[in-house]
Amino acid sequence: MAGHHDHDHHHAHAPADFGRAFALGTMLNLGFVAIEGAAGFLTDSVALLADAGHNLSDVLGLLVAWAGAELAKRPASKRFTYGFRGSSILAALTNSVLLFVAVGAIGWEALKRFGDPPAVPGQIVMIVAAIGIVVNLATAMLFARGRKGDINIRGAWLHMAADAAVSLGVVIGGALILFTGARWIDPAISLVIVAVILWSSWGLARESVTMALQAVPERIDAEAVERALLALPGVARVHDLHIWPMSTTEAALTAHLVMPEGHPGDAFLIDLQHRLEHDFRIDHTTVQIELGEGAECRMHGRAHG
Repeated sequence: MAGHHDHDHHHAHAPADFGRAFALGTMLNLGFVAIEGAAGFLTDSVALLADAGHNLSDVLGLLVAWAGAELAKRPASKRFTYGFRGSSILAALTNSVLLFVAVGAIGWEALKRFGDPPAVPGQIVMIVAAIGIVVNLATAMLFARGRKGDINIRGAWLHMAADAAVSLGVVIGGALILFTGARWIDPAISLVIVAVILWSSWGLARESVTMALQAVPERIDAEAVERALLALPGVARVHDLHIWPMSTTEAALTAHLVMPEGHPGDAFLIDLQHRLEHDFRIDHTTVQIELGEGAECRMHGRAHG
C-alpha cells in the first residue's frame, strides 16, 4: 500500500465581520427595552412589560450570536486544532432554542389572557410598538446581507425580524382595540404572531441541529462531489468520503482515492483543492492516495475488528 496525505487550509469563506452590527443592534435594543419597560410601568400595561421582557430575551439572542461569531475567529491551538469555528454552529443552535422558548412564553401568555383579557391602553401601546418596529427593522437590516450564507447571522436576523412582526401585531391590535373596544383582539393577534415566528424559525432550528450533528451542509451535494472525484484522471475508486461543517460558513472533506498507477504528484492535489473550493465551497481538504492492493479491505478490517 502507498499512502499520502495532503492538507489544505483556505479561509476564503470565513464568516464576515459583523462585530459593529452586533454592538449597534445590542445598544439599540437595550435602549428600546428601557423605553418600553418604563412605558409599561407608567401605564400599568402588562402587554408592554411582557413585550419588554421578550425583547430583553432577544438581546440575549444577539449576544449569543455575537459570542459565537467572535469565538469562531480565534486561531487554532494544539488542543482545538480547528480553532473555535464550531462555536458559530452552537450559537445558531442556542438561538433557535431561544426563539422557541420566546414563542412558548408569548403563546402561554396569550392563552391565559383569553379567559380574562385585560384593558389595554390602545394609543400608548400603538406608539411604543411603532417605535419597536423601527428599532427592530433597523437592527434586522444590519444582518440582512449575511443571513443567506451564515445561519448564525440568520439567527440574529430572525430574532429581530420576529420582533418587528410582534411589534407590528401589537400596533394592529392596539388600533383594533382602540376602535372596537374588543379586548380579545390582543391575545388573538399574539397567537397569530406565534404561528408566524414558528414558521420562520423552523428552518433555522432544523439546519442548526443537522450542522451540530456534522451532517453534510445543505449547500453541498455529496453525490456530485463523489462523481467529481471519480472523474479525476487515474482515480479508480473513492472510499471513506466524509464532508462536514467546521462552522456555519466553512466545510471540510476527507477522502481516500484509489489510484493504481501511483501517486499523481503535488500539482494534481493542488488542482483538486482548488476545484473543491471553487465548485463546492469546501475549504479544508485532506486526501489520502492509495494504490489499491487490498489497502481498503485491511483498513475496514481494522475499523470493524
